[in-house]
Amino acid sequence: MSLFKLRGPLSKSQSLILAIVGFVLLIALWWGLAESLAVKRPVGINYTTHLPSTLGNDSVKIDRDSLLRADSIALANATEFEKIYPILPTPLQAFESYTTLLNEEDQKGWNIVDHTLASVWLNVKGYFWAIFISVCFGFLIGLIPMFRGLLSKQVNALRYLPLTALTGLFMIWFGIDDSMKIAFLAFGIIVYLLPVVVQRIDEVKDVYLKTVFTLGASNWHTIRTVYIPSVMSKLIDDIRVLTAISWTYIIIVEYINSSGGGIGALIFRKQRFNEPEQLFALLIIIIIIGFIQDLIFVFLDRRLFSFKYRKTVTPGINESRYGIYIILGSVMLFLILAAVIPGFAAALSTVLGLIVVTCLLLIGFGEFKIFNYSRKHA
Repeated sequence: MSLFKLRGPLSKSQSLILAIVGFVLLIALWWGLAESLAVKRPVGINYTTHLPSTLGNDSVKIDRDSLLRADSIALANATEFEKIYPILPTPLQAFESYTTLLNEEDQKGWNIVDHTLASVWLNVKGYFWAIFISVCFGFLIGLIPMFRGLLSKQVNALRYLPLTALTGLFMIWFGIDDSMKIAFLAFGIIVYLLPVVVQRIDEVKDVYLKTVFTLGASNWHTIRTVYIPSVMSKLIDDIRVLTAISWTYIIIVEYINSSGGGIGALIFRKQRFNEPEQLFALLIIIIIIGFIQDLIFVFLDRRLFSFKYRKTVTPGINESRYGIYIILGSVMLFLILAAVIPGFAAALSTVLGLIVVTCLLLIGFGEFKIFNYSRKHA
């Protein structure tokens, strides 16, 4: 099988080998760049790397030429040097910094695990509101001609808004707490997802619509049996791609109020204190989260819209599907009630946890049946 054939398929072994080779090449390139940008610093000498500022009101006058001359002499007389990586750390330094991040706690007593979970939960809430609003308004605009005429142009124009320039408005409207962060993250997805929902509605094939019309289906029955399955089965791929945008905005919203914690707040602190190895370690965490998020969306696609991949219903698929539906519905209900009745959030979270654990067991049972069926019919 040629590896250079246009759109040629790859076998599982080829995909695995090429993925490993690509990862090794990436690490080698990273390490090579880090070594090329490394500098040598004298050991045991007070070597001044940053000149003091003359802009202050300090009565002591600074002779920069003398400082530079003294550093040059110290550098010329040095006999021992150490290699430092001020611009780009090596992969080993980035991975070793996880020990520091795990042991380091802020004023709230949070370490890297707590900050990561806070950012993930913040993004999940942003995902929910973005998807909920986009799907509802998208179907309204895509299906009702009056709303299409009224809103379609404005919706398309939203994509050109410079979102980072709107942070001030969101602070005025929602404050600087989590409500502002969630609203900004959701809006950052809505401006791109909403036009896609309308586009997917337009792509529904007329043959399906004519078939249900011939069978005497009502408008609601047409929406439920044709539009929703057809649109959502394609939209889940768009959601998987577009929800990644929120991780680019997490730095902005958590920088505005860094006291709330999160990976974005940690990245801002590491930038201020010039700790590039820990900064890269945090970026790697975001990449890993994104990779896991993609796997989750792929799993949801294969279970909720299995008709895209199989012509028959596999034993166990219904158990897995019901468990997913209950989890998604429970999270949706929790977020809505928590927004309407904030005082009951703690009690609702306990109930939500029990529901999620129960449904995960149901999904596990369904996956076990699917695995046994696939093994028997392999």
